[in-house]
Amino acid sequence: MRRSLIFILCLLPTAAYANVVWPALYLETRLFSWWAIGLGLLVEFFFVKWLFTFPTKKAVIATTSANAVSAIAGIVLIPLAGIVWELFPGSVINWTFSWGTFNPITWGATFVLGFLVNGLLEGAVYKKWFFSEFRFKSKAFLWLLVANSLSVGAAFISLWLKPVQL
Repeated sequence: MRRSLIFILCLLPTAAYANVVWPALYLETRLFSWWAIGLGLLVEFFFVKWLFTFPTKKAVIATTSANAVSAIAGIVLIPLAGIVWELFPGSVINWTFSWGTFNPITWGATFVLGFLVNGLLEGAVYKKWFFSEFRFKSKAFLWLLVANSLSVGAAFISLWLKPVQL
């Protein structure tokens, strides 16, 4: 009975949603552009060198390692965070204000989720391999979030300066 119902539901005509896009996907394309990566590494290098008082070579290795991990994991996690936002609370906000996906609140949430995901991933790398005293409930973590907000912010602003061409 259950399989028959699923089969019948699959035969019903529905609209295809393979073209669904949300702001986190747009942001991710910019986060992986050469200039955003270079700017992010440069900004975060100075923060890491200052935060952990690392010598230059160790700061370069730590920053590069943390950003490599956040880039690889971020390929999945940033869009996933965006879709979770879209399901809730984004859908509630969209319904309440009769807005679509690309609204000011969702764009703001995308920015926050972008630098928060990167900051958490990079913080985990610093704690595990470079600075075991690192704490997520510390001023150092807040400064790491500031550094990530600057690099994600540059990618974010570029979406308005040069919109994605479809």
